[in-house]
Amino acid sequence: MSAHMLLLLGNNFILMDDNARPHRARIVEEYLEDHGLERMEWPARSPDLNPIEHLWDYLGREVDALNPPPRSLHELKQGLLCVWSSLPIPVSNNLINSMGNRCRQCIQVRGGHIPY
Repeated sequence: MSAHMLLLLGNNFILMDDNARPHRARIVEEYLEDHGLERMEWPARSPDLNPIEHLWDYLGREVDALNPPPRSLHELKQGLLCVWSSLPIPVSNNLINSMGNRCRQCIQVRGGHIPY
């Protein structure tokens, strides 16, 4: 993470990664500790709890709704870039802000299904 990015992080920043092995390497753990960055602990194999998965779903639905539909890889890339650049800020904010409630519900049902 660049020094520029570190300056942009607020006091309430919590890192949420995908639990991939490289993200758990000692060098990463040391970096996070050295920079005072908190990592959100969450269960493995729980993509439904990760806001980025819901963002990908949103983007996919928006690309699917393009009219006319993309007919080539180039058109698909252009469509995705267009959808991404017009992503309403409230969509991403709602996904992020819902994390606390999602996690509480997941704990409450002991890892069972939650309505997200």
